Amino acid sequence: MARQRRATRRPGPTQAAGPGDEGQASRRPPARLPSVLNVHSIAGQVLILQVGVVLLLVVAAVAALVLQARNSSLQAARARSLVGAETFAHAPGTVAAMKSAEPSAVLQPRAEEARKLARVNYVIAFSPTGIRWTHPDPHLIGKRVVGSYADALAGKVHQATYNTPGVGRAVDTMVPVTDADGKVVGLVSVGISVQRVDRMVMRQMPLLFGSAAAGLVLVTGGSALVSRRLRRQTHGLEPAEMTRMYEHHDAVLHSVREGVLVLDGEERLQLANDEAGRLLDLPADATGKRITELGLSPRAVALLASDRAVSDEVVLAGERLLAVNVRPTIPHGGSGGSVATLRDTTELRELAGRARIARERLQLLYDAGVRIGTTLDVVRTAEELTEIAVPRFADFATVALLEAVRQGEEPDGTSLAMHRTAVRGVRDDHPLYRVDQMITWLPEMPQAQGLRRGHAVLERDLRASRSWRAQDPERARRMLDFGIRSLVSVPLQARGIALGVADFWRSDQEAFTEEDLAVAEELAARAAVAIDNARRYTREHTMAATLQRSLLPRALPEQSALDVAYRYLPAQAKVGGDWFDVIPLPGTRVALVVGDVVGYGLHAAATMGRLRTVVHNFCALDLSPDELLSHLDELVAQIDETETAEGEGDGAGITGATCQFAVYDPVSGRCCIARAGHPGPALVSPDGTVTFPDVPVSPPLGLCAGMPVETAELHLAEGSRLALYTDGLVENRDRDLDAGLRLLAGALAAPDRTPEQDCQAVFDALVPDRPSDDIALLVARTRLTDPDRVADWDVPSDPAAIAPLRAACARRLESWGLDEISYTTELILSELVTNAIRYGGEPIRLRLLLDRDSLICEVADGSSTSPHMRRAATTDEGGRGLFLVAQFARRWGVRYTARGKVIWCEQSLETAEGGPEEAMGEALLDEWDESAL
Repeated sequence: MARQRRATRRPGPTQAAGPGDEGQASRRPPARLPSVLNVHSIAGQVLILQVGVVLLLVVAAVAALVLQARNSSLQAARARSLVGAETFAHAPGTVAAMKSAEPSAVLQPRAEEARKLARVNYVIAFSPTGIRWTHPDPHLIGKRVVGSYADALAGKVHQATYNTPGVGRAVDTMVPVTDADGKVVGLVSVGISVQRVDRMVMRQMPLLFGSAAAGLVLVTGGSALVSRRLRRQTHGLEPAEMTRMYEHHDAVLHSVREGVLVLDGEERLQLANDEAGRLLDLPADATGKRITELGLSPRAVALLASDRAVSDEVVLAGERLLAVNVRPTIPHGGSGGSVATLRDTTELRELAGRARIARERLQLLYDAGVRIGTTLDVVRTAEELTEIAVPRFADFATVALLEAVRQGEEPDGTSLAMHRTAVRGVRDDHPLYRVDQMITWLPEMPQAQGLRRGHAVLERDLRASRSWRAQDPERARRMLDFGIRSLVSVPLQARGIALGVADFWRSDQEAFTEEDLAVAEELAARAAVAIDNARRYTREHTMAATLQRSLLPRALPEQSALDVAYRYLPAQAKVGGDWFDVIPLPGTRVALVVGDVVGYGLHAAATMGRLRTVVHNFCALDLSPDELLSHLDELVAQIDETETAEGEGDGAGITGATCQFAVYDPVSGRCCIARAGHPGPALVSPDGTVTFPDVPVSPPLGLCAGMPVETAELHLAEGSRLALYTDGLVENRDRDLDAGLRLLAGALAAPDRTPEQDCQAVFDALVPDRPSDDIALLVARTRLTDPDRVADWDVPSDPAAIAPLRAACARRLESWGLDEISYTTELILSELVTNAIRYGGEPIRLRLLLDRDSLICEVADGSSTSPHMRRAATTDEGGRGLFLVAQFARRWGVRYTARGKVIWCEQSLETAEGGPEEAMGEALLDEWDESAL
């Protein structure tokens, strides 16, 4: 009833007032706790007890102090009495006065003076027979002393306390007075009243009692504050109520089948009932320790120490699955901390186990989707499947693929001969087939059955199965001895075509079950798609690489102007459009070309081949570098426009290309260079100094939009080295262009080195292990033509000058040892010079160049009119000159210069059978057919 009354008087914090109580609540004064002086409350009883104890202590302290003061007064009285007696007895003249005839006359005044000065009650001197010589009362002088003084006569100091009439309780000290012979001549007795000393002590009693009173007040106030705090903490409960509450609390706390934990704000365990200790296996001394020191799992610690409300969250504690509820104590009036309840959900353990297995399988499949197929490499993809399966799904995993799949070809899906591609296990000493071994599955093997059915095959207990041993009985026996006892074989299929087989083996884990088949098939399906993508990429990459290799130069042409070496390195994972070329030109000149088509794959390789073919055709026209790049730009723009229109934006069209074209003339040592969007060349002087000539750059091919291409002309000393390269050499994702050029200059900076050595040094310094872009490098060391192998003449515009010119040429040919072709050469020169005089313009110049296996004749004039070879009619007197030149020369042509043209022809130094006259006769006869004759 008392609790009900108190509950009515103090509603709990969660109790809400009804709608009809709002007015009363507004008028009713706020409820207050009972007074501290209420003796029925714990706080009141504690306050009264504390005040009583303090009061008793104060009284005892005062009594002790009084008794101590009285004792001190008695001791002080004894000391003053003894000092006074000793002082008077040993004062000068005392002995003489006692031996005199009238001791009283001398001693009485001295005794009274000493009594007053010492503030004692009396100073009495008397004879050894007991007759008083001095006394405060003169009437008692001459009378006998009452009492015993035998000790004093014996020479001892005698001190006693007794009640003296008229004085009260006093201390008397009797001291003997002796002469020089030690004889007692008299005695001195000094007495002092104890009350006299007590008065001095009592003067300090007000301070003593004041201090006691102040202490009592302070202690009482402190007790009141403590009691007030206790009243608040106990909510004014009476002892009986608190006893009943504790009994109920203890009964409920330790009787319920639900664990209860109370934590403070520092995550220390304040209380744990028996059920919580059992569920969490708490040690006996767990109370007071931090929750992190109780050996619980990290998830359980995080959940129990959470500062948020938790409802029925499941956590695994040992072998128990617990449902945890956590509530902070702050909203309910408590200090910082939380209360947690635990419930053993043993019946949910099996469900939790299945949920865990399902979660692990989902995580496995998720990881497989992320980690399988990270590269477009068939072998690496197979290895990734084994890595994700071991040890999370199987103890050993193997993958065997059809040879066609490994080569990137389309498999037929019927072959049982496979190539072991990947093997992974928890141990390396397993007896499984090793990587690179060929395996032909027998029809009764689980692998063959899986390929035939298109689904996974389970061999739960290999020891009880016989079919899988037919392939290799000895190996099967060793596998059983090794501990392998369960198998799941899954065909790798994509687009309905079998690519291979994935086998999962278990030795330490539990044997596979039917539920594992779905996981195995899902793993195999994801891997099969990635393997098929890698296979198709491999096929496309192989085709592109093959096309690219077929379109690049397989060998450099022979020429005498340059010593050339090259390097070409395709990208690791893709085929680009980088290309290079060395093209001999008329007049012992050589063209060096390096280009790069934007993009990768078959399209880039095919475009590169087209551009290289076009460059060869343009070189056959002997165009200058700037003119050649202009024509090439128009072609690329046309290709880009045409293919973009046909592809309708599907990305089939190219977006441009870059190219650098250089022509070197060994006779003059000049090199004319032009570039379109391409990195400039590096020039190494004969002493090893590296420079990067300033070659004007034009926009990439296809983007010039008709803008003119500028050229640079370099004069190269003999032995200089010119390096042309693509951007993949000097620039990548880890290095910018400036850093790449610095490395290139450092690699080339060495004198007296061959182009082959330069190529190797550059690749060693700049090429990464896995290049992300194609790299092309062309290094050419210059040579100069020996002046003795060059002869040139200025030709007057007069036909009469032909005869002396032919004679001069004959003499030069004779000096070169070319008498065998002298007649043919004179004929060719006569025809070319005659045409230049007749149809060309001044200045006319003739030049003979002796190359390694040929003689080159060049006739330059100031006219841009191009000659054309034609078949002359039977009645024509002329028109056969160029025809004869074409018949006797290995090749001939025309190239245009800034001031005219040059007609050239090249003769082989190998003499034709039958001699030049016979050859010329046959050529003339070919001009007429039988019908004309």
